[in-house]
Amino acid sequence: MRRKTVCGFLLLLSLGCINDTEVAQQRELTYFDIKGYFEGEVSRLSKIKPSIHKSVEVNDSLERKQLRITDWRKELSIFSDADINRASWKGLFSVNKQQGSETYVSDDDKIPVKEIKITFDQKHLKSLLIIIKNSNSLYTSQDSLFYYPDSLYRVKKVQHIKLLKEKHYEIKGRF
Repeated sequence: MRRKTVCGFLLLLSLGCINDTEVAQQRELTYFDIKGYFEGEVSRLSKIKPSIHKSVEVNDSLERKQLRITDWRKELSIFSDADINRASWKGLFSVNKQQGSETYVSDDDKIPVKEIKITFDQKHLKSLLIIIKNSNSLYTSQDSLFYYPDSLYRVKKVQHIKLLKEKHYEIKGRF
C-alpha cells in the first residue's frame, strides 16, 4: 500500500514539473505583453485609488461623473482582452520597432486586433493605441482604444448593424 502511495506521489510530482515547463513556454511572448501590462495597471490603480472624471457618450447622449473606480480589472478589460500573444496568432503580425515606439499590424481577416501602436518615454509606456475591427455579413464595428498612463483612457466604438442606424460610443476616463 505504501509503495502505491509513493508511486502516486512521484507521478503527481512529475506531472507538476511538466506543467511548469508548459507554463514557462507559454510565458515566452512574441509581442508586447498587453495583458501583463494591464494586470500591472490594475494592481497599481487599485492601490492608489485615483479619482476619475468619466464620461460616456452614446450617439448624442452624454453623461459625466466624478468617481473612484472600484473594479479596475473590469474597467480596463477591453484593453487586456486585446492581447495579441495567442499561440494561434504567432507570426501573423508585422512588427516595426524604432527608438521609443513599437507598432504591430495584422491584415489577417480572422484576427480582430488590426493595429497596436506603443510609444515609450525611456522604458515606461507613454501611450498605447489599439485598433480592433470586427465584421461579418450583418455587423461591422471598429474600436479605437487609447491609453495614457495617469492621464487618460478612451474607448471609441462605431457599430453598424444592417438595417439599423450606425451607433457611436465613446468612453473617457481622465485621471
